[in-house]
Amino acid sequence: MDNRVPPRAAGPGPRRRDRHGRGMRGPIAPPQVPLAASRAEVFADLVQDSVERLERRWPQLAEIDFMVLEVPRLDGRPGDNWSDEAVPLGGIIPARDGRRARVVVYRRPVEIRTKGRDERAALVHEVVVEQVAELLGLTPETVDPRYGED
Repeated sequence: MDNRVPPRAAGPGPRRRDRHGRGMRGPIAPPQVPLAASRAEVFADLVQDSVERLERRWPQLAEIDFMVLEVPRLDGRPGDNWSDEAVPLGGIIPARDGRRARVVVYRRPVEIRTKGRDERAALVHEVVVEQVAELLGLTPETVDPRYGED
């Protein structure tokens, strides 16, 4: 007597194994692990770390919005005086018309100029310090006494 199990019909149910019989493919790492964070998210975290570091010394920074943009705009707005030789790493947008002042850090120009995470974190902090100093009308050394030490 032949008790063979008939093959399962390919239906809408969950697939138990991949086509090679090795099990289902899944994510490489769970979402809580830094490996699952995108480069943009990691960069935004670097900016946030820098801002938090400065807010301990300058509580008024809570009134400023910090943004990360991919690249600077080319629309020729007043105050955007940059050329092909000097791409800005950051910028400021002063407060007006009921909107809060903003500090912008451009992700791609910073990433291109750095090799590793530590170097990137240092450059991000320098850019944030320089932009905050310009917005507050202070020198970068006043905003962060350790500015330029690295």
